[in-house]
Amino acid sequence: MTHLLLVRHAQTAWNADGRFMGQADIELDEKGLRQADAVGRRLALERPEAIYTSDLKRAAQTAESIRRSIAESCAPAPPPPLIAEPALREIDFGGWQGLNYEQITANYPDALNAWQADLLNYAPPDGESAAQMFERFFAAYTRIVENHPGASVILVAHGGPLQALLSHLLGLSVDRFWQLQMSNAGISEVTLYPAGAVLNRFNDAGHLEGVH
Repeated sequence: MTHLLLVRHAQTAWNADGRFMGQADIELDEKGLRQADAVGRRLALERPEAIYTSDLKRAAQTAESIRRSIAESCAPAPPPPLIAEPALREIDFGGWQGLNYEQITANYPDALNAWQADLLNYAPPDGESAAQMFERFFAAYTRIVENHPGASVILVAHGGPLQALLSHLLGLSVDRFWQLQMSNAGISEVTLYPAGAVLNRFNDAGHLEGVH
């Protein structure tokens, strides 16, 4: 069996403002840095064979904090490798990136209605559909699992693809990903068996209590 720890990146200023980030490369804000430190401390005793991360800064910073905490706790043993994987990026929201819901409603009403009517297949202007996002993300996920049979692996990525992955693993339609809400720096845990996936915990954010 393979053990997966799925971590959504910590908070950015755009998260706090309710903006669509997509693949805009936004760094963590001050609260996000504290969240990344907290999730790192929470996972410090884990001994994954590898840590994979989206190459976008907000995910990479979160992953680096996790690896640093593990390195401190497992010294003098070497820490797990940290591997950046562009295919683990968030969905590309194209022209909507940087806008909040109200701005998209005002400037792209027809496109927004079409997207909400078909969240799986409709792509925002100059962006990609959820189906396209999941195809690339799941291909990377499959390679990762095949490279680490029976091992523990940490994946640090984004809400959209991680929620879509959990939907798929639990036998739900991928277009229901929006019903599985993952918090910034939240942890989910999945064990993969030949008969299917078992969700051991979902969106664990207890380590964020007191992070303001």
